Amino acid sequence: MSTRKKVHAFVRVRPTDDFAHEVIRYGDDNKSIDIHLKKDTRRGVVNNQQTDWSFKLDGVLHDASQDLVYETVAKDVISQALDGYNGTIMCYGQTGAGKTYTMTGATENYKHRGILPRALQQVFRMIEERPTHAITVRVSYLEIYNESLFDLLSTLPYVGPSVTPMTIVENPQGVFIKGLSVHLTSQEEDAFSLLFEGETNRIIASHTMNKNSSRSHCIFTIYVEAHSRTLSDEKYITSKINLVDLAGSERLGKSGSEGRVLKEATYINKSLSFLEQAIIALGDQKRDHIPFRQCKLTHALKDSLGGNCNMVLVTNIYGDAAQLEETLSSLRFASRMKLVTTEPAINEKYDAERMVKNLEKELVLLKQELAIHDSLANRSLVNYDPMDEIQIAEINSQVRRYLEGTLDEIDIINLRQIQEVFNQFRVVLSQQEQEVECALRRKYTFIDKNDFAAISAVQKAGLMDVDGHLVGEPDGQGFGLGVAPFSAKPGKKAKSKKTFKDQLSSSARKEGASSPVGGKDLDVSISKTQLTPSSKDGDVKDMLLRDRETSNIEPPSSDSPKEELRPPRPSTPPSKPVAFEDFKNERGSEINRIFKENKSILNERRKRASETTQRINAIKREIDMTKEALNFQKSLREKQGEYENQGLMIIDEEEFLLILKLKDLKKQYRTEYQDLRDLRAEIQYCQHLVDQCRHRLLTEFDIWYNESFFIPEDMQVALKPGSSIRPGMIPVSRIMSLGEDDQDKFSQLQQTMLPEGPDSISFYNAKVKTEQKHKYLKTMMGLQQTQRK
Repeated sequence: MSTRKKVHAFVRVRPTDDFAHEVIRYGDDNKSIDIHLKKDTRRGVVNNQQTDWSFKLDGVLHDASQDLVYETVAKDVISQALDGYNGTIMCYGQTGAGKTYTMTGATENYKHRGILPRALQQVFRMIEERPTHAITVRVSYLEIYNESLFDLLSTLPYVGPSVTPMTIVENPQGVFIKGLSVHLTSQEEDAFSLLFEGETNRIIASHTMNKNSSRSHCIFTIYVEAHSRTLSDEKYITSKINLVDLAGSERLGKSGSEGRVLKEATYINKSLSFLEQAIIALGDQKRDHIPFRQCKLTHALKDSLGGNCNMVLVTNIYGDAAQLEETLSSLRFASRMKLVTTEPAINEKYDAERMVKNLEKELVLLKQELAIHDSLANRSLVNYDPMDEIQIAEINSQVRRYLEGTLDEIDIINLRQIQEVFNQFRVVLSQQEQEVECALRRKYTFIDKNDFAAISAVQKAGLMDVDGHLVGEPDGQGFGLGVAPFSAKPGKKAKSKKTFKDQLSSSARKEGASSPVGGKDLDVSISKTQLTPSSKDGDVKDMLLRDRETSNIEPPSSDSPKEELRPPRPSTPPSKPVAFEDFKNERGSEINRIFKENKSILNERRKRASETTQRINAIKREIDMTKEALNFQKSLREKQGEYENQGLMIIDEEEFLLILKLKDLKKQYRTEYQDLRDLRAEIQYCQHLVDQCRHRLLTEFDIWYNESFFIPEDMQVALKPGSSIRPGMIPVSRIMSLGEDDQDKFSQLQQTMLPEGPDSISFYNAKVKTEQKHKYLKTMMGLQQTQRK
């Protein structure tokens, strides 16, 4: 059931050293903003200028950190999305007010990341907390630039640019972008990589208000689909989270835009104006038509604006008095957005495959219940399953005996048997028709009524007159079949037969009489379209059958086995990366296996060392805190006065417990530190083994590569096992060396730099990979340009 709820609107004020305290004031509940202006005395005594405005909001974020902004604005929306509710978070405001910083944040610093990366992180954290569900996450990144749609992830190698332009399509399920690529992400790092890839493709420009101004509206969408791991549960939920970073509205007089930037600003202001018109129409309960199709932005956000969605607006404003007019405009937009109502509802769907399986289970249960009813009714054992071949053969036998008269009645038990009996009657009838036709074909030769060429050939042969009467041939016993013509002469029997054969055969070949003739066009009775020689002299039938057989003869296929030829050596040797993969799977598989095992042991020791380091740091912090507490107790005891008994200092119980705790902590510290020293020694030894295996693997690969692709084939015989030449005796022109790979370096960096924030590993991993990719592409483009010159 859906319930109507208002859109939540928050305001975030950009920090500034010149905040207008006399003009902008916050309410005591931190949910309202009051704007006060002094009257312009130049307008005279009668001055109706409005000087005070008050805006009621859901929260005012002033000097708020990124953590606080996310907790206040987005956390509940993302949490409800995994329960099946759609969500939209939109950043609106003047150019340079901090919309992109609020939505995306600064990728250089993990703590300054915005709503979007934090939302991705929360989604995957919540997936880990729900082991009872199989949840898939997909993402897309859309850019609306100058009223044109662009896919920010089209630069990925497996996507490529779209040939046809993207369009916005509506269907009963909602609005979607045709041609927009959607990417499956199985882990947090993959999602961050897609985010950073899209961010590098965004269009930005510089003007007086903002050095890195976004010149387009961007919509990052997260699609969530959750299936229960309980197979009996047919329902599954889907949800969609739209994270919208709008381009900033700007006054051309202040921004000083020119040329292309001026054109972009015109499109931006136009689309934002249409967005405000749609918001005003949604807030008016009397309006029937909402102008969603005025621009691409409102059309793409039709589901989010007043639809099945949890909607949150973050309005970014300046705190300077110089930007007061734009601030008032943004606050008016926020107050209008609060009038819009949405109807969020859980998006439940049904899994067709699971429904079929559950229905099959239910069918089995119903059959079992039916069997119980049959036994209670004293009925014989009835099988309600589909009949197998043995049961069908038995019914066929009963039907045949019933038709022959040897069986008086057929036992009927259930509906399936009735249906199968009628089916077997049809089968028996069809078989009898085929038997009759085969018997007639053995005795007669059939000619198609519509085959005028064959009929003409028969008439020319003298076996049929013009009236269609058949002419009989004497069978050597003094009589013939049919009516003999007056011109028939007994002595020309053989010649007429030969002539008929030749003519019929040639005419049949010319007119295609050798093709099979359907049974519907054949006449079984003796008529004017048939030829009826006796079974003894069936030469005409033999000629037709022989022509049919020769027309369908295919050249015999040779069954002799072919020798498997050894694949020839390629004309050009494969690239070393490709050959290296083949080598690891074949000749170097054993060395590769040892290398992987040593490396896995090394990674496991490094992981344990990292965990031990974190425990040592935690114990060290606790020791420091205990020492501070103990020093405080000592100073307090000295102020209150010290007590001695027989030369011994008397301390209270709390100080005594702190001393014991400090002693235990130091003991734990020494134990953990000794374990860390042992682990470091093991890591050093494992690293030495990994380096040795790497060196051996590469050395043998180089030997194998040169011997396999550069040595003449007539010398390959000398390299076989047992020959006088051993691997490695052939000189190698160039030896590859593989030092530490990027993964090893990054693992070592994580041990030293990230013990305080392990959650940031995926964020930094994705950032490093994206930067490496774009540096590589930039270098390759530079090389190509140099080669062209």
